[in-house]
Amino acid sequence: APVLAQDPRMPGAGLLALAVVGTNLLVCAALCLHRELRSVTNCLVACLALADLGVGALAIPFSVVLSLELTLCFYTCLFLACFPLVTTQFSILLLLLIALNAHLKIRLPSRKGRVLGAVGLCWLLSLLIGLSPMMGWNRLGHYVEGNWTLLHDDHLGRCSFTSVFAPEYLVYFVFFACTLLPLGALLGIYADLFRLVRGHFIAQPLRAAKRGELHMARTLLLLLGIFCLCWIPLHVVYCVQLLCPGCRSYAALDRLAVLLSHLNSLANPLVYAMRKKDFGRALRSVLLRYVPCCSGTKVQPKDRSGQR
Repeated sequence: APVLAQDPRMPGAGLLALAVVGTNLLVCAALCLHRELRSVTNCLVACLALADLGVGALAIPFSVVLSLELTLCFYTCLFLACFPLVTTQFSILLLLLIALNAHLKIRLPSRKGRVLGAVGLCWLLSLLIGLSPMMGWNRLGHYVEGNWTLLHDDHLGRCSFTSVFAPEYLVYFVFFACTLLPLGALLGIYADLFRLVRGHFIAQPLRAAKRGELHMARTLLLLLGIFCLCWIPLHVVYCVQLLCPGCRSYAALDRLAVLLSHLNSLANPLVYAMRKKDFGRALRSVLLRYVPCCSGTKVQPKDRSGQR
């Protein structure tokens, strides 16, 4: 907490971390306390909130430490840099899983899947992708070149995000293979979903259930758009550093791109609460009930029959 509060290189990081933790804790609490909200999609959104909770609790403080460029052991620095990759990759794969679930609910409404196993697979893939630099794909030799300490330790150096990761890894593997490909698949799924809805139901009014699924698909597409808006600038910075090594870089712009990427973890629950009225009411009721500084009438979410 003192590092977050005192670091002038990433102003507002402490407040952002607290906001991310608080809002995503509200999402998890709302689903735990309100059984009527426990649909498959909402449970997947809760898993996304858990990943965002990790961003606020650990990834943002780790990013602040990396921005300070302290002299640290290489493997400590590598772990600090790898953790945000794990949470980011899990968010991408989970968005893909949510899109597949929404698509199948319209195309195959009677199907039953093993969502818990799919979430576990997403975690496993995220760990393999995010921790792959710890298996050898790193810049250990480059890292220790800047070691001017008197400790004579071959593993000491100035810790930063780019000092432990090769630019090729960040651009070709993380951005092109692990980010753009899933995002392209997501866009394809949503395009087919909206085409399917239009093709099958254009000649007749949408039933209430199908209308709700369509509204949910639009909400999830909005989450995808916000994810791209928050994360693409950071990857563009890495692309410029790799493809134009002679171009001038701005440290303040780089840190702004990092903070913007973390802002996605705050935007997800807010957007979902604004688009899903029953979810928003549940969040408000939890806030009024358990946060001491909030007061007012408790609001209970409506159940599926419309009763409070």
